Amino acid sequence: MKTTFIIFLTKFRLLILLALTFSTVSAQDEDDFWSHVRFGGGAGAAFGSGYTDIMLAPGAIYQFNQYAALGVGVQGSYVKQKYFYDSWIYGGSLIGLFNPIPEIQLSAELEQLRVNLQYDERYAADSNILYTERNFWNTALFLGAGYNTGNVTIGVRYNILFNENDMVYSDALMPFIRVYF
Repeated sequence: MKTTFIIFLTKFRLLILLALTFSTVSAQDEDDFWSHVRFGGGAGAAFGSGYTDIMLAPGAIYQFNQYAALGVGVQGSYVKQKYFYDSWIYGGSLIGLFNPIPEIQLSAELEQLRVNLQYDERYAADSNILYTERNFWNTALFLGAGYNTGNVTIGVRYNILFNENDMVYSDALMPFIRVYF
């Protein structure tokens, strides 16, 4: 009985907090909201002898002030290495940006990706891989730092949840170019 009451109070508090949040957001001037939203993202393509890599990752951030921004993004990519594997990777991310000074940007990004990986049967047999298909969720938490020029930030980020066995990223440390307009 006591735990049921505690659960009820917790849900009630969350409901009140949610209502207050939405009333605060709706009280803002709509034009003022959109003047703080910036759009950007990334796109890429790489082709080689039997290799294809195509990626699209649009995103948007809300610039609270000159120091802080919070945003979301989606990502999709297709990678194929002839005679080895092909994969579809798609998902989303949440990103927080902090500029202690205008030229320096610190970031934290939580990314959740669905990975659909299919090995070539010959490669799987030669490599003693027990399966030819692997589908899983991959979570990454990137902490980064970069040089900010206004709309463009160039830097490096580190995936603290990196697992080389997942074959999603080749290394935990990754350079980036982030663009928001």
